[in-house]
Amino acid sequence: MNIQILGTGCPKCKTLEKITREVVEQNGISAEISKVEDIMEIMKFNVMSTPALVVNGKVEIKGRVPSADEIKQVLSKY
Repeated sequence: MNIQILGTGCPKCKTLEKITREVVEQNGISAEISKVEDIMEIMKFNVMSTPALVVNGKVEIKGRVPSADEIKQVLSKY
């Protein structure tokens, strides 16, 4: 599974990355997590408000920081 965190480095973006890494680790999910901070790259996903969670190229959550449970539910679909 390929997980991307889209965000320019704001506190919310860092929080989303931290929670996502914790969910992946705690649930033994095999995933590669990367952070996308380049605004031009972020715009390729048609995301106008960050942070955003992208799984296997699909934008799942954008514009807010979800709970750990919500992230777990999203990742369980993959």
